[in-house]
Amino acid sequence: MMQFFGKKDKEDRPAIVLYNTLGKKKEEFVPLFGRNVKMYTCGPTVYDYAHIGNLRSYIFADILRRTLEYRGYSVKQVMNITDFGHLVQDADDGEDKMTLALKREGKAFTLENMKEVGERYAQAFFEDLKKLNVETPFAFPRASEHIPEQIAYIQTLLDKGYAYRISDGVYFDVGKYPKYGVLGGSASREHSRIGVSAEKHDPRDFTLWKSDPSMGWDSPWGKGFPGWHIECTAMSTKYLGKSFDIHTGGIDHIAIHHNNEIAQAEAATGKPLARYWLHGAFITVEGKRIGKSEGNAIRLHQLEERGISPAAYRYLILTGHYRQTMNFTWEAVSAAKATLQKAMRVYLDLATEKGGAGPGAVNASYRHRFETVIDDDLNTAEAIAIMWGLLKDEKVSPADRRATLEDYDRVLGFGFASSTSALAGKIAVVSYTDLPEDIRVAVEAREKARKTKHWQDADLIRDEVLRKGFTIEDTKDGPSVRRTDGEVPIS
Repeated sequence: MMQFFGKKDKEDRPAIVLYNTLGKKKEEFVPLFGRNVKMYTCGPTVYDYAHIGNLRSYIFADILRRTLEYRGYSVKQVMNITDFGHLVQDADDGEDKMTLALKREGKAFTLENMKEVGERYAQAFFEDLKKLNVETPFAFPRASEHIPEQIAYIQTLLDKGYAYRISDGVYFDVGKYPKYGVLGGSASREHSRIGVSAEKHDPRDFTLWKSDPSMGWDSPWGKGFPGWHIECTAMSTKYLGKSFDIHTGGIDHIAIHHNNEIAQAEAATGKPLARYWLHGAFITVEGKRIGKSEGNAIRLHQLEERGISPAAYRYLILTGHYRQTMNFTWEAVSAAKATLQKAMRVYLDLATEKGGAGPGAVNASYRHRFETVIDDDLNTAEAIAIMWGLLKDEKVSPADRRATLEDYDRVLGFGFASSTSALAGKIAVVSYTDLPEDIRVAVEAREKARKTKHWQDADLIRDEVLRKGFTIEDTKDGPSVRRTDGEVPIS
């Protein structure tokens, strides 16, 4: 079995522990080269707008990167952009997703049109990442711009006897690679979703080059397209080297795509591809898996149209663990919006308290608590709980609470310290006379319901007011109404 040799950090600090799909357990993180980390993230197929389930995967990868940087590592992250050749079923059958995009938009099936459509959706994806405050990777390599590297890999596999040619292209010979399926999920013939071909040596054998005499790129095996799996191997090793530290993606990539990446890379180079394989779980919508057939492929812009900021969605995602399935509901994301707004208000209010506006210091005890949970396989849910404990702890000075919260935000990425004046305007208390008439009526009706102890009616009114962009807080002097509509600014 291939071994990894990294240089263990000699500094006296707690270890970061990550769940490694390769070993099916939590393992101490030890980079290959000191405090320099190389990380590859499986990026999108840019045939449509990303939905909120897709985006959860990139929030998770961002938290991982931010945690490593918070703990003093330098991270070189690469995220691919698949702009051709991603089959619908992620195996070797089905119709190419970029082809489906061209059909949907009434465009001719040409490489030029594929490139144009892919770049348009790629730019929309970059905008989504920016709104979610996801740090920009070192590189976004496009699959269509790395054809020579993919052809070179395929030729190496043929030369070493790990691949063979048949009538419709070149295939990886799984039977020649005994370790196939090391991540689990696809090491048996029965698991294959590809089906049996009379020419294939094994039903699990996967495409390296798909012949297409009418369109594609020229190669030693004729015109056609590289298989989907080879692009990630070619690009990850080009930018990060034959062996690197971390590979991330969704759990749906484990069974086929990532097992195939490992097989073809390690067969070609004789070296381990990545030491740590981390996978994020799905998000469901109202209990159903996201899909166009379900009609629930919610996009980020649809959240914004309903008054939910990307920051609120990020907050919702971080209240769960990245390896646990989460269920999205509009009620849950609305609650996340209100909760994040409350945290922002407390942060701003601390500046008005005595001593709060001056420079503060990160509280050592609270930093230790935060590090302990975030170092334990990115436990963001516990990290947020600690954040709230800090915000409410009056034993810590206002200035130190602000400084410590800003320190936490280096990982959480909510943007507490950015655009403070704009943030203050978004969540300021609104005087009663300045409220819209329908909100004034609702506040009065809620007060009447509370005085008569009709608590359920009061809660329903509060929820309706929240949907309209205001939140009601009960104080000893009566209800306080704040504006909550619009995005929470983040950098």
